[in-house]
This record gives sequence, structure tokens and C-alpha cells, in this order.
Amino acid sequence: MTENLPECVEIPAPGAHRWSVIWLHGLGADGHDFEPIVPELGLPADHGIRFVFPHAPQRPVTINGGMRMRAWYDITGPDIAGREDEPGILGSVAIADALIAAEAERGVPPERVVLAGFSQGGAIACHGGLRHPARLGGIVVLSAYLPLADRLDAAAVAANRDTPLFQAHGLQDPIVPVDLGRTSRERIGALRAAPEWHEYPMAHGVCAQEIDDLGAWLRTSVGAG
Repeated sequence: MTENLPECVEIPAPGAHRWSVIWLHGLGADGHDFEPIVPELGLPADHGIRFVFPHAPQRPVTINGGMRMRAWYDITGPDIAGREDEPGILGSVAIADALIAAEAERGVPPERVVLAGFSQGGAIACHGGLRHPARLGGIVVLSAYLPLADRLDAAAVAANRDTPLFQAHGLQDPIVPVDLGRTSRERIGALRAAPEWHEYPMAHGVCAQEIDDLGAWLRTSVGAG
């Protein structure tokens, strides 16, 4: 199992390790990108959540002139939902699966693991979380969309039909248009419990209100902390 694991930034759980959050970064970033957000989530001091921030593999990205950078999959053009890099997407879903399995080896089963991500990382969290064969504790999709949407059906989401799903998007997002996020929400909601949806007056990023809302969701909908 360990041969499939990427290098990760890890924040140990304060108190007893009861939950894990695996958080996937966006294109060109790395595992350190969302590390500073953890103290801003408003979790109790002994919340018991271990945070894992993996580094994506280095790969050439077509839309960026073939430059090698950390990416969960290739993007061939501005229409990010067209000509999708299926091998790259499925390969990164396999990485997420391996990380979930590694948490189980630590004593935290999938039903106490939240798979989260931003942008590209959110796309992997969305596709991989919904199709994971075991029920997860939660799925977080930030400024992202559902890739390979035509592969999603009721059978694929059976284990995670009722898993809490937090989905948030910026209204002025020029990278992943909010309409693409809304379409993904509708597609997901037609097959399982609808995501908890949030929109914010921002571009492609995160904002303070979003962090507050996500922290509240972790404390209530998921029960982490």
C-alpha cells in the first residue's frame, strides 16, 4: 500500500485520533497550500482530527505549455470539462484510495475519513469520494466540479448515497465557472442526497466566510471535532 502514497504534509490530531481529513490541493500548488487554514476552522482544542495534505505528482500540463508542475491530472484547454484526462483522473483517485486505506491502517476507518479538495483536488475528491466502495465520513468540493460526469450513476454512489457533501464556489470564478459547479451539484443531487451548497462573492480561491462555514459543517454535519 505504501508504494502508492505520495509525500504529505501532516498535522497530527490533538487528543485521541478519531477522524482524518485528506485534503487535495489545486493545480501548481502543493500540500502546504491549505495547511494554514486548519487553525481558522474553529474546531475544539481537542478535536481529534488528523489532517493529511498530499503533494500531487509532477506532470506536464498542456494548457500551461507543457510545463511540469504538481497536478492531479492534465488539462488540455480552457474547457476543463472537455477532453478530460481520464487516465490522470483515475490515477489520482487511486492515490486518494491509498491514502484512505492508510488511515484505516492507523485505526481510522473510511466512515471517519473526510476527503476534501480545492479546484483540481476538489474534482478528484468529488469523483473519488462518490465512487469510493466504502462509506466515507464526508466529502468536500471547493471551487471544483464533477469530472467524468457521464460515468456517475446510482450504482457508483451506492456506498456514499447519504455521505455529507459540502460544495462551495465563487460567483466570479474565471477558472472553474460557477455554472459548472452548479451543474455538478444538480447531477449529484439527482442520484443521491443533494450537497450542502454555498456561493461566495469571490474568484477562484477561498474566503473567510467559506472557512467558517466549512468549520461549522465539520462540527455538525460530519460530527468531526
